[in-house]
Amino acid sequence: MGKKKAMTYANLGVSSQKEDVHAAIKAVDKGLFPSAFCKVIPDIMTGDDSKCLIFHADGAGTKSILAYLWWKERGDVNAFKGIAQDALVMNVDDIACTGLVSNFTISNTIGRNKLLVPGEVIAAVIDGYQEFVDAMGKLGIAMYLCGGETADVGDLVRTVVVDSTVMARGPRDAIIETSSVVPGDAIVGIASTGKASYEREENSGISSNGITMARHAVLHRDYVAKYPEIVDPAVDKDLAYAGPYHVDDAVPGTSVAVGKALLSPTRTYLPVVKDLLSKFATAKELKSSIHGLVHATGGGMTKCGRFGSGVSYVKDDLFEVPPVFAMIQSAGKVAWDEMYKVFNMGHRLEVMCVPSFAEEVISAARRLGISAKVIGRVEKAAPGAGNAVIVRSRGRVFKYRSE
Repeated sequence: MGKKKAMTYANLGVSSQKEDVHAAIKAVDKGLFPSAFCKVIPDIMTGDDSKCLIFHADGAGTKSILAYLWWKERGDVNAFKGIAQDALVMNVDDIACTGLVSNFTISNTIGRNKLLVPGEVIAAVIDGYQEFVDAMGKLGIAMYLCGGETADVGDLVRTVVVDSTVMARGPRDAIIETSSVVPGDAIVGIASTGKASYEREENSGISSNGITMARHAVLHRDYVAKYPEIVDPAVDKDLAYAGPYHVDDAVPGTSVAVGKALLSPTRTYLPVVKDLLSKFATAKELKSSIHGLVHATGGGMTKCGRFGSGVSYVKDDLFEVPPVFAMIQSAGKVAWDEMYKVFNMGHRLEVMCVPSFAEEVISAARRLGISAKVIGRVEKAAPGAGNAVIVRSRGRVFKYRSE
């Protein structure tokens, strides 16, 4: 009998670093600001050289499978409202890292297996989009829903996929470029857990990344027998839903149901970034204090390593590991170095700024009920070695290299 494979993203058929994707787009034009967090293009609609456009596409990923499972087990279709928020936040928060924080136009694409996913699920997703847009509007963040497409593609999709495409337009001089990140900068982490003033309930911090690993590491194999559509038949059967928990069990150390914790909607940091950027009278003033914003999604704590040049991001004072991530690590016996490169581990927005501005970043988050703190600093990388991310946590040092 062969040795059981380790619980890693790669062994589950997913890449946390998306190396093949980055290789495929290596020769693609990088836009007006190659070091911006998102690709920025000219305003081709008006031809105004002072303006720019960003188009961004992303989705809730396999988190929709968790909503499907919760709905099948509990009869609660409202879980799909959170999936709409996940699909939106993964776009708008990426765009916010460029410095554009309002006037978003949104289109959505829903692909479903109609034999398994009825109209009430689609209605819940659409309602979720509208509720999030309305909530942001009350905070002065304008979003416009432009419709979308729902496709019945059961031969392609086992349950349901929810994706969004978002466009933003703004002044070119507002764009924040990560090439400004320099040794000596402070790294401020803004928490993914707790309850922001604009949220309805406590957030576990799970976000929408690493959900494939979370599902298989945590949830019980019973569910595969009941709902075979929730797993890719090609996934190693020893790894598929190999966990000890059911959705109604409590996350260890809490009273929160496992299903609720895994479905906790991805927090948006738009209100925080909007408040922060409003402190500056000019773009020049802003860029003298804030050198980079990083949405720590795909790649987790290593995401920042893709930005800036010749720098090491040293993170040696992270937030305490939230219970949801401790549960995933323990249940799946996931190596800690894998955890840090897959999950946000307690904070999902990083602000690289001059040290004297760090307290203002922390205050902006706290005004909205969110914890924040300096989690590390930027140092000079070894010559010719590329960027590095160094995580010091739990008495160990984890080093990651970026080309």
